[in-house]
Amino acid sequence: MARYTGPRTRIARKFGEAIFGPDKVLSKKNYPPGQHGNGRKKKTSEYGIQLREKQKAKYTYGVLEKQFRILFEKASRTKGIKGEVLLQLLEARLDNVVFRMGLAPTRAAARQLVSHRHIVVNGKVVNIPSFSVKPGQVIGVREKSKSLEVIVDALAGFNHSKYPWLEWDKTAMSGKFLHMPERTDIPENIKEQLIVELYSK
Repeated sequence: MARYTGPRTRIARKFGEAIFGPDKVLSKKNYPPGQHGNGRKKKTSEYGIQLREKQKAKYTYGVLEKQFRILFEKASRTKGIKGEVLLQLLEARLDNVVFRMGLAPTRAAARQLVSHRHIVVNGKVVNIPSFSVKPGQVIGVREKSKSLEVIVDALAGFNHSKYPWLEWDKTAMSGKFLHMPERTDIPENIKEQLIVELYSK
């Protein structure tokens, strides 16, 4: 499965945000990488601003260009506000849901859990990170994987009440995807309308 495997801190510094999770280097060097990163900022074109927002969304959710384009086209065919629907489709990816449920510390770690067959959907193993979770489906940990250190550590102290579209069952170590999240409930700092404008050119 293709995915970005390059230096994460460099990308986070490019956007000035910890899009991959807590980053010690970013807290010390909150400016773009490179020789002139801390120098005078040059003016970015409208296209450049739109492109930057799309790249930020792609890196945040760990999606490459082809997948992102497919999701945008699906969002365009779906009833609702295009940009919001796009974010909802990204949030409904299995790797993202596993991350939101606190089963992994990062989306990359969640993707690995899914790929290595540790995650079940409605009791059946699903090893496709891009699998689209539907409202009402239950996502859990495979029985023999419940004692995995990465999962136990991630769950320790995790606040399951911060995402109202997910319902967590601590005893079963599983959660239900109740409904698509409202835009106001999605915490990502992404200006989705700029992405819509970019693809609409």
